[in-house]
Amino acid sequence: MSLIKVLIVDDSAFMRRVIRQMLEDSREVEVVGVARDGSEGVEMALALKPDVITMDIEMPRLNGLEATERIMEQMPTPIIMVSSLTVEGAKATFEALDKGAADFISKNLTTSALDLMKIQEELVGKIKAVSRRKHYFTSLRTANKTAQAVNASSARDLSAALTMPAKKSFATQKMAFVAIGASTGGPRALQEVLSKLPGGLTTAFLVAVHMPRAFTGAFAERLNGLCNLGVKEAEHGEKVRPGQILLSPGGSQTKIRRKGLMDFYVHIDDEPKNALYKPCVDVCMTSVAESYPGRSMGVILTGMGHDGREGMRLIKEKGGKTLAQNEETCTVYGMPKAVIDAGLADKIAPLELIAAEIVNMI
Repeated sequence: MSLIKVLIVDDSAFMRRVIRQMLEDSREVEVVGVARDGSEGVEMALALKPDVITMDIEMPRLNGLEATERIMEQMPTPIIMVSSLTVEGAKATFEALDKGAADFISKNLTTSALDLMKIQEELVGKIKAVSRRKHYFTSLRTANKTAQAVNASSARDLSAALTMPAKKSFATQKMAFVAIGASTGGPRALQEVLSKLPGGLTTAFLVAVHMPRAFTGAFAERLNGLCNLGVKEAEHGEKVRPGQILLSPGGSQTKIRRKGLMDFYVHIDDEPKNALYKPCVDVCMTSVAESYPGRSMGVILTGMGHDGREGMRLIKEKGGKTLAQNEETCTVYGMPKAVIDAGLADKIAPLELIAAEIVNMI
């Protein structure tokens, strides 16, 4: 098996050394180059043609956002942003994802050896995952140029679905709640889906995406400025409101609890403490399935692993509906594949039609 060729772009000699050591500890990765700023990174990317690039954001001469944009224009390559755990770092990271970056890791390297090991596992895991989908990024240039020329019938279906009148009331809505899960590639996919949902829907939404605590608030704020429905980071004890999109805070587990006949509230805690992901899609979806039996819908978007599979299973077992993103439009075809292979997807759709399918199915 050929090694995955990685180019490291970072202006910090310390970070270049740490990332290089993390990657060289893996038997599946080869560091083919190290660049000290964005300008050098672009030159080396074009010359070395790596399989994956790790990209710092704040750099002299040419920053990570500009370098990412140039690389994606000239030679689309999977890029993983290396971001600081700050609100400013989060906002810059989302801009990089808009410019075509595949995903990000946070460089919180002042922590324990165990935390460093987790960062190493996350970085290597993401590099391996996105490298398998290199053809997807290569096709992005063509896809971006032809984005306006969507298949006519698909465009009509999308238009028809998104102009459907909203249901009359939360109490009579067939699908009262939609739970959405995503991981690698999730921020860009969620932005695509949620921004296309029409205003006036009376369904409530809960979104769980694998993201650190410092990022989820900034992401909710960003989505709120792009979507027709209100978006906010979920808070413990708040009432679930029709037509609102709640984003699960990073670092904890978000659950929906019923109080009385028709009142539903957000419950945030740290259970289960041994969960691999916080937030965990399975935890979110399981709570939704139990609170809204037969009236909930699960949606799984791009991501590594199989988080969300069991939550989708319970939603389906309790009479709800399920929808998964197709392989062709996933940044990483892991979470949707797990759901589809288990026979748990009622429908499978490309990313550009997920919003339309949600409206149709609720």
